[in-house]
Amino acid sequence: MTARLLRRLLHTVFPMNCRTCDNSLDDDPIPFFCQRCWNHITPILSPSCPRCAHPFPSPHALSHSPEHVCGSCRKHPPAYNRAWTPYAYQSPLKEAIGLVKYRGKTQLAPALARLIAQTTPAPTNVDVMIAVPLHPDRLREREFNQALLLAYHLGKQWNLPVLTDVLRRTKPTPPQTSLTRRERLKNLRKCFVVETSPAIEGKNTLLVDDVFTTGTTVNECAKALRKAGAQAVYVQTLARMIAHEH
Repeated sequence: MTARLLRRLLHTVFPMNCRTCDNSLDDDPIPFFCQRCWNHITPILSPSCPRCAHPFPSPHALSHSPEHVCGSCRKHPPAYNRAWTPYAYQSPLKEAIGLVKYRGKTQLAPALARLIAQTTPAPTNVDVMIAVPLHPDRLREREFNQALLLAYHLGKQWNLPVLTDVLRRTKPTPPQTSLTRRERLKNLRKCFVVETSPAIEGKNTLLVDDVFTTGTTVNECAKALRKAGAQAVYVQTLARMIAHEH
């Protein structure tokens, strides 16, 4: 029995509504969402910084200088080589990510990984993938790492190995969104360490996370990976908060 048919039977016995529009679900292919709402998840189309992927306000921003980086990257060049993030952190993707992270609806992870694969070609210059780690206390509380789930399913689609137990978060940290840039840097300084350097020495590493909020977390991870000998560090996230600086 296919997963779609099974969901249709379950919806017959246990009616369920779409988490975005609240319409009744039938045999929609995405768990918890109707196809119409899921189709509203569309990629960011505006030109973006070739370093951090921050969207530029002008559609012609890169017309005459394709390698032009944003002001923030010029002022504070990130430790990673390049970042990709195809979607804005807004409904219904925002609800889908929240269902995974805070409600344990991990069956959505394959669909979220497919969203990335639909917009981003499989990288040809990447050797290994690593997920942004959770602190052990948060991991025990949540029982899974949503970034690792995303990396796992993305690795299967891209045929890339996903390394675990390489990068470790050494201290719990509060959310970054309400902090200034100086506070964010202080909050995460020396927060990540590499446990097994030989696993990444001389390798091009793709760091995976669900949401690019301020960029400080992935940047600190990239610093640790580069310090441990990674040849290059790239960043792949699913969505980004457009309103926030990084």
